[in-house]
Amino acid sequence: MTKIKRIALVAHDNRKADMVEWVEWNWKKLIKYDLICTGTTGKLVNETLLKKMGNEQDETISMKRLKSGPLGGDQQLGALISEGKVDMLIFLWDPMTPQPHDVDVKALLRLATLYNIPTAVNRSTADFMISSMLMDTNYKPILKDYGSYINRKIEIK
Repeated sequence: MTKIKRIALVAHDNRKADMVEWVEWNWKKLIKYDLICTGTTGKLVNETLLKKMGNEQDETISMKRLKSGPLGGDQQLGALISEGKVDMLIFLWDPMTPQPHDVDVKALLRLATLYNIPTAVNRSTADFMISSMLMDTNYKPILKDYGSYINRKIEIK
């Protein structure tokens, strides 16, 4: 994990307002990092950052926008995680509303766990992560060796 973190930001529709408020609160920190966002969340995050930056246009926003989650953005983000191109995930998901792409959401959280990247699913955890002293250091997460799983023998009958 490099000193300049690559932070993925995702929010379900009922949590987008929470994401915007969180970005407004943390904008000075966020503009120092490379952001990766799914569709609409990325649009809202970008608008919020530009508004907060105001006259501080000497700062630039480094953001990669993926497709909307239900249109494949969750899967694009999962691919980036598996390629080691995401350092942190802040995913404000809605636990009260069934999502048509719940399997994609579960797969995304599974990959974040599998590749041991810090993951926040609520604002409190996101606050702790963004204020961590590890944010501005090189950090190497310990990855489980899945070699024995990959190389296992499978009997076909």
